[in-house]
Amino acid sequence: MCKQVVIIGGGPGGYVAAIRAAQLGASVTVVEQERLGGTCLNIGCIPTKTLLHTAELYRTLLKGKALGLKVDNLQIDWTALQNRKKNVVNRLVKGIEALLKANHITVKTGRAYLTDKAAVAVNGEELSAEVILLALGSEPMRLSFPGADLPGVIDSTQALNLETIPKSLVIIGGGVIGVEFAALFCSLGSEVTVVELAAQILPAIDSELAAKLRQDLSRQGVTFLTEAKVTAVEDGEAGYNVKVAVQDKVEAVPGEYVLVAVGRRPCTAGLGLAEAGLVLDRGRIVVDQHFATAVPGIYAVGDCNGQRMLAHAASAQGVAAVEHALGHPSIYCASTIPSCIYTTPEVASVGLTEEDLQEQDIAYQSGTFGLIANGKALIEEGQTGLVKVLTEADTGKVLGVHMLGPHATELIAEGALAIRMGATIEDLITTIHAHPTISEAIGEAALAVKGVAIHLPPTR
Repeated sequence: MCKQVVIIGGGPGGYVAAIRAAQLGASVTVVEQERLGGTCLNIGCIPTKTLLHTAELYRTLLKGKALGLKVDNLQIDWTALQNRKKNVVNRLVKGIEALLKANHITVKTGRAYLTDKAAVAVNGEELSAEVILLALGSEPMRLSFPGADLPGVIDSTQALNLETIPKSLVIIGGGVIGVEFAALFCSLGSEVTVVELAAQILPAIDSELAAKLRQDLSRQGVTFLTEAKVTAVEDGEAGYNVKVAVQDKVEAVPGEYVLVAVGRRPCTAGLGLAEAGLVLDRGRIVVDQHFATAVPGIYAVGDCNGQRMLAHAASAQGVAAVEHALGHPSIYCASTIPSCIYTTPEVASVGLTEEDLQEQDIAYQSGTFGLIANGKALIEEGQTGLVKVLTEADTGKVLGVHMLGPHATELIAEGALAIRMGATIEDLITTIHAHPTISEAIGEAALAVKGVAIHLPPTR
């Protein structure tokens, strides 16, 4: 007899888990209160990257003369771009709907919650299930300061749907979301200022890459204020004046809009989770290594468990969770989860950073190769980038790979595979990389660990 599986949430954690459960013979129902695809597809990754793709093309074509092109009267058609964004999203949503239908998965629209019997209730109906998987997602965090409720103080969802390109934009938060929006609107012609409380933007990223990206974006026109705190937002001539405390002084930064991009928090309130017996830690659902909660038969994956708020992590967790729940072997390798930032240049990272290794007192070796010596990067105007490979000192085992440059978000898969396979520096060195490609820089960085990179001057 097949097991009944109910999944709350149709985002990348939920719908992927649903398909895998159906493949394993379960009878699956997905409950989604809005649109399938979740935050990533509808108001996150996909629409943001659609806009960023056009913005990058626009910035590139503005350099037409240097690239051997004659480009006259180049303009952004914001309405057409917004329509393209909607079309891309809608096409992918329909694709998910078709996949679920093809796998005979029932989809119910509505807000679900757990009853005191640890069952699922939706639209007045109680759904019986032997396995319940929570893929509840997350929502933007808000800050509390004077002026935080003014109409021009917006979140990332509102920023994606502005009617016009803002003349100026102040972004509160220098993490992944804030930096991507900074790159987007700067490329589209907005005057952008990023206010970050920490000393470094992208605090979770290798500090050398974060510093270099800051330099690149600063050259493009983004202003960064680090070790800075927003104290208030007031009406101003340009729209708003953002009062920012930097060291011992407070300055007013003008902006037509103010984007709050300080991270996301799990959507776990008001669903009866604690009443059903689940354990929560500051809103995050506590799970074990199989993503099982404190209540037998109930699992939680993706943003709602707060482990890694990334779409691909949610999908991998969803697969691992339903495999375990349905009695099959499951593998989830957290060390191979890449982080990707879709700025120009792109940033990608997998495994441990130098800061992680130092904090954990792990002896390591580092090899760095600058893309200024890579022919394909030079062709693609990405010569400011670099690739860094980190290895265990005694064994040469690859512990981390970090990239800044063109196509870094694609190339990082090689680093993830190397870590997953337990590869050593010799494995990277003896893997022949095609020429001319930016991937050659991975092999060169591996050689640099030993101080024998071919396209770098010898070290003394």
